[in-house]
Amino acid sequence: MPNIKIFSGSSHQDLSQKIADRLGLELGKVVTKKFSNQETCVEIGESVRGEDVYIVQSGCGEINDNLMELLIMINACKIASASRVTAVIPCFPYARQDKKDKSRAPISAKLVANMLSVAGADHIITMDLHASQIQGFFDIPVDNLYAEPAVLKWIKENISEWRNCTIVSPDAGGAKRVTSIADRLNVDFALIHKERKKANEVDRMVLVGDVKDRVAILVDDMADTCGTICHAADKLLSAGATRVYAILTHGIFSGPAISRINNACFEAVVVTNTIPQEDKMKHCSKIEVIDISMILAEAIRRTHNGESVSYLFSHVPL
Repeated sequence: MPNIKIFSGSSHQDLSQKIADRLGLELGKVVTKKFSNQETCVEIGESVRGEDVYIVQSGCGEINDNLMELLIMINACKIASASRVTAVIPCFPYARQDKKDKSRAPISAKLVANMLSVAGADHIITMDLHASQIQGFFDIPVDNLYAEPAVLKWIKENISEWRNCTIVSPDAGGAKRVTSIADRLNVDFALIHKERKKANEVDRMVLVGDVKDRVAILVDDMADTCGTICHAADKLLSAGATRVYAILTHGIFSGPAISRINNACFEAVVVTNTIPQEDKMKHCSKIEVIDISMILAEAIRRTHNGESVSYLFSHVPL
């Protein structure tokens, strides 16, 4: 594949390597380090003049450091005369701060969009944005890919009773996501209405739909402290569900998340590898991982060849 270079940031090198392997390429040479005063230093180790550059960096781990590293890498490639620089951000940082929901609240996702554009990014590839309107924060093309094809494949291969299941959204905001999956599987869907007392703390939950004597599959774009999905699992079990699974695109799993999952009634908590999960899997046997490197690799290949990426939403080969 001529005129293409893939570089990896330090947030998720395993995923970057899988993407490069899928494309039959080697990762570009880059050295990232910190000076003694904790400033980030990036050295691109090969020429990018006239090249189509893709930089893979997920919004996880030390998020602020990794975001700064991505911005510096974009700028370094841009001023080194790369023809196009695409930021591949599997998990978009600050995606939950997408609106002004109270007085004096910042819209940090818009700020991140501005920073990426000013750094020199020409194109953004991301996956399952927390809110689709984030695409409108950019004045450059944004491809928001979906993990749905991989999720459907996992359900059919790993849940024998999938024809007698209900796809459940743990909040009203995810209704569109679960109805799409339910339609593709030709099964029913339900949703849970939640009321929060404050951030990361759910007050009350109301189930809308029927899960009695069925397998319930909770589907959401991300889980952080896992309070919501664990409360939802208890609600589904008390409503008569036979088994409960959770399928999440971004498994952040911070704070008490792992202990909550271990103590919850899930058969399995399935996440994609937009965020590294190796350490968390050592402490929780319920966590399973779906590899989405093929979706990202195919998006990169199609972008480089000038082909439509929207084809990926339902036809990606896994």
